[in-house]
This record gives sequence, C-alpha cells and structure tokens, in this order.
Amino acid sequence: MRASAGIPGGTGGGGGVPTPPRGRRGRLLRWVALGMALLVLAGVAAGWWLYRKLEGNIREDTSAAAELERYERERPAHLADGAQNILIIGSDTRSGKDNARYGRDRGTQRSDTAILLHLPGDRKSATAVSIPRDLVTDIPGCLTPDGSRTGEQRAQFNWAYEWGGAACTIRTVEKLTGIRVDHHMVLDFGGFKKMVDAVGGVEVCVKQSMDDPEAKLRLPAGRHLLHGEQALGFVRARYSLGDGSDTERMRRQQQFLAALVKKVQSNGVLLNPGRLYPLLDAATSAVSTDPGLASLRGLYELARGVRDIPTDQVRFLTVPRRPYAADPNRDELVEPDATRLFLQLRTDRPLTVTPPPPTGPQPPAGPSPTDGPRSGYPWLIGTDSSPSPVPTFTGTTADTPDCR
Repeated sequence: MRASAGIPGGTGGGGGVPTPPRGRRGRLLRWVALGMALLVLAGVAAGWWLYRKLEGNIREDTSAAAELERYERERPAHLADGAQNILIIGSDTRSGKDNARYGRDRGTQRSDTAILLHLPGDRKSATAVSIPRDLVTDIPGCLTPDGSRTGEQRAQFNWAYEWGGAACTIRTVEKLTGIRVDHHMVLDFGGFKKMVDAVGGVEVCVKQSMDDPEAKLRLPAGRHLLHGEQALGFVRARYSLGDGSDTERMRRQQQFLAALVKKVQSNGVLLNPGRLYPLLDAATSAVSTDPGLASLRGLYELARGVRDIPTDQVRFLTVPRRPYAADPNRDELVEPDATRLFLQLRTDRPLTVTPPPPTGPQPPAGPSPTDGPRSGYPWLIGTDSSPSPVPTFTGTTADTPDCR
C-alpha cells in the first residue's frame, strides 16, 4: 500500500505536513532575504548618520593652525617618535547661551585651566601637568582678534589666551617648556557640563564643606555624585575655600579628572551603548581642536591609545612653582626642578609621582623627598650630586583614594 493511501492528492506520509510548492517556497525565501537586506541597509544608514553627526559636531580650529604655521621655524622640534603632547585649555568665555549665565560677555576670554597631557610612545602611562593661570612667564608677540599684534612681554600665563587664543597659548607653553605641542583642545563651561552629564555624573570626596556663591556651589563634607552644574562649580571654586589660591583649585581639578578617568574606563560607560553614544556626542560637540584631531578618526586614535592605561599610571601634577618674588599673588617656577620635569617629558623619559603629606604645610609641587641635606625641602630632589635615576614629583594618580 502506498504511504499516501486514503489521502486524496497526498504526497507525504500519513499524518505528515505537506511540503509547500517550490514556487511558494522560493517567494518566501526571497522575502526573507529582502527583509534581511533592508535591515542591513537600515543599520548601515543609521551608522553612517551617527558617524556624520558626530563628525559634524567637531569644531576645527583653523586660525590657530595658520598662526602656528607662521612661526613653525621657532617652534621646538619633536624629539620622541610615537609620543604625543596635547594641550587641554579650559576657556572661561561667556559667549553663547550655555556660558552667558556665568557673567557678561565682554568679548574677551582667558584660559581658566591649562593642562599639558603627555602620552609616551609605549602608551603605558599618561602624565597630565597643570600650568597655573597666575604663573608669570614670557608671552611671545601674538595675533589678536582685531588683527593687530602684541609685543613680546612678561605677564601672567592666562593672558596669552585672552590676547591671542589657542595659538598664543601654545607658543607660550612651548617657550616655557621647550616641549612641542602636537595637538590642542579647547573646552568651555557648557561643553564641560555636557561631558560630565553624559557619563552619569562623577563621584568626588569633599573633605570640608564648600560654599562658594561665585561658583554657584554649596556642598557638605562627604561623598557626592556631581552632575554638570555642581561639577563645574567644584572645579571652578577658589576664593571662598582655604587660602583662595589657584594651587588648591588645581588640586581639585586633578582630583575630579582622576575620578572622571575611572568613570570613563568603567564598564558602565565604555560597554554601555546607551551611555557611550551620549559621551561621544557630548565630547565631539564640546571641544574645538586642531585639524589633526578634528575628526572621529583622529579622536578615536587618541582614545584607543589611552583606554588601556592602568589608572595607577595616569598621573597628575603641577609644574614646580612658588609665590612670585615680586608679587606673592602670582607664581614663578621652582628651578632647576621645573626644567628637569620638562626635560623628562620632552625626551619621553620616565617619571613617577608621590602624594603630598596628608597634613601640615604643602610644598610647591615638585620632586619628592630624598635622603641627605636637602631632605627637608622635597621639591629640591635632584639638585645634589647623586639624583635618583627616575625623578619623582609630588602629585597623584587616577587610582589615588579621594578620602584618606
């Protein structure tokens, strides 16, 4: 008996499911293939749209590039292959709706923060060096916004940005340090807040209560998760805290950046698309950069080079400084320690940092203590006849506990 007996027109076994006709099956496969192709195309289109959006966020600082090209012959040579030096400038401009709330826009701006970030050729560490805004130094002649040029003069560091923007600041840093600045980024108040909010806030430890009306900040002592406005107040606060010095503010800025590094490296940001895209969107729209970084590819190459650096090798310090002899409200370099720091960075040689003493008077940031007659002056290490082979400076790392 045939297997299809008793089933009119049957072609399969008793109780089996009839096989669709070949034509119908072919149409089904074509529809499935078409649907998959449309999904792929939609994904590609969405990815391209996101790429173009992020790429379009970035502002390219062509004027600074042109001005630096004009003075190329007098700029320092790049001495270490593979190493990069990036100047990060925090602008206190009041222009734009995000910045107007912090004061009247008078058409001028100064560098509220300046950090020279050194990335060695092996990318096994990163060193961020704060340059005090009140440091008295030589500022070269610079092109001003109205098209005139200033003469070379000795003044406080952050005037360079007011007189000639990023190009003037870069040339001032290079004249001060002898270090070639490969790239720069400029970040304003609004951009800073966007980046902090994009990572879901940054946790800091406040050791004493803070009440600074000018920075719009009130915080009791303890741990706090700071979002945009509070975070900006935390890194800007100065006059109502401690001795009101810029040194204390730089320490808070370094503390905050260390906490931000830890947050960004955590799985909660880099492996979470819901947080990663807002961070990329905020980062690309928050900064203006030189042409070499003004693309997603340029920023990606930079991020890829630093993402795997251990937090204990992300170091923060301030140039060795002390009150300026002619005006204690200004700063000057401590020598020869500043020169030694600049040499290590310029030639891509190693250095280490050690935290300052937890109590008692704080010496200027500089090399750490050593045995011998200079042990009472920790910033003078390396000035005797037997310096340490790897100089050590006072500072912190990204894994330094906030509360000790």
